[in-house]
Amino acid sequence: MAKICVPILSPTTAAALAEMARLAPLADLFELRLDHLYECDLARLLADRPRPVIVTNRSSVEGGFKIQDESARLSSLAQAVRLGADYVDVELTSLPAFERFCPRSLRGQTKLIVSYHNFASLPDYLPDLARSIAETNADIVKVAAMAQCLEDNLKIFALLRAATKPTIALAMGEFGQMSRILAGKFGALLTFAAAESGLESAPGQITADQMANLYHANRINPDTRVYALIGNPVEHSLGPAIHNAAFAALDLDAVYLRLKVEGDPADLVRAFAAIPIDGFSVTSPHKTAVMAACSKIDPVALRMKAVNTLVRRDDGYHATNTDVTAAMQALAVVLGTDDFSGRRAVVVGAGGVGRAYVHGLIARGAVVSVADLDEARARALAEESGATPITLAQVAQTQADILMNATPLGMWPKVDATPVDPAALRPGLVVFDAVYNPRETRLLREAAARGCQTISGVEQFIGQAIEQFELWTARPAPAELMRQVVLDALENK
Repeated sequence: MAKICVPILSPTTAAALAEMARLAPLADLFELRLDHLYECDLARLLADRPRPVIVTNRSSVEGGFKIQDESARLSSLAQAVRLGADYVDVELTSLPAFERFCPRSLRGQTKLIVSYHNFASLPDYLPDLARSIAETNADIVKVAAMAQCLEDNLKIFALLRAATKPTIALAMGEFGQMSRILAGKFGALLTFAAAESGLESAPGQITADQMANLYHANRINPDTRVYALIGNPVEHSLGPAIHNAAFAALDLDAVYLRLKVEGDPADLVRAFAAIPIDGFSVTSPHKTAVMAACSKIDPVALRMKAVNTLVRRDDGYHATNTDVTAAMQALAVVLGTDDFSGRRAVVVGAGGVGRAYVHGLIARGAVVSVADLDEARARALAEESGATPITLAQVAQTQADILMNATPLGMWPKVDATPVDPAALRPGLVVFDAVYNPRETRLLREAAARGCQTISGVEQFIGQAIEQFELWTARPAPAELMRQVVLDALENK
């Protein structure tokens, strides 16, 4: 399990001590960044520390916050050793000079972290460099490099698996957040987490509150099962909140994270089998393309050509679509029946979600029209499913009992967008919006004001997540808890 280390970027001694006291419940240790302190009583900081500390005075070349005289910078680290710091961090390039200030024989109980940082890329020579650091007088090896893609996390995990000394290895930047959360799964000594959003000491740091309370990062170990959301965008997703709360409630050793996938999702699924990831949630725009990585696809999902759930089995990933069952169940509650025969429905959006809705509605007897900004995509879906293609301009003129938005229009942060002209909203129409964040979209507000019955995407989101959880774990989901987590999160936004 990796400890959570919170860098302290306060400008004064008093502020740093107050910050450590505030964050002590979330942190296993702190990093005192002397390069960020403009008034520093190091003896007092160490005497009154509430947790073990790493003392760092980072060179500006490797991410330090100010330019300093090199001798004075290294002298401050030697002073930290004399004052009994738990750890000091020295860059590999500065190690020979530091050892002249503070030879190994004078280090006492202080552990020496020898570090390397690359803010431009994650080079192929990183494993060799880590081995070189391990051959020095370092007690702990640290390497941090900028990820250019999600697959760069795999290089960090391989480096950790091969480590012969206690090691800290992290991929920086947005694409490297996975390496921070899963550090403990691969044997890293610690992982860094920011005191607050905006107080990151390196790109890609997640807040201490999220690391401790959302991801439970300091409990992650080699046996922890990993689940992930893949999509683009994913920042808005409440998947980590709902699934991690459910794992904790059932005392399951598992973690769920979100991955922004810009390339081919099938390639990513294949690559990350090396971790492995035991299950994926799939959101837009990857619900169709990811099918290429699956060994078995549920027949209904195969007809839809859209999946949202992958479960790892011995022969590869099995895929299904829990969106459609959750959405149809929510509609059935409002309509009072799961037989939609004779109902006229309009689906706006012919992507993965729209495909699920069209096939789900037709399977229950509805007469369906489908529209999309990409009219060719709507025609293709209509031809294969038996629906009628219409243009977006025709939505308002089409008589319907059910209107379903299967696009991301109206999703946070672009909450003023809507996929439908208000002229399409007539009293008695059942309006279903796939968007769940915010809970009440502009479409639903306008629909309610015109006498429509409305269904929030929250109902689908909760329903599909419950079914996913049960497919992954073979355990009954804590459904009420999962619902409350989502409602609380949306209420607090």
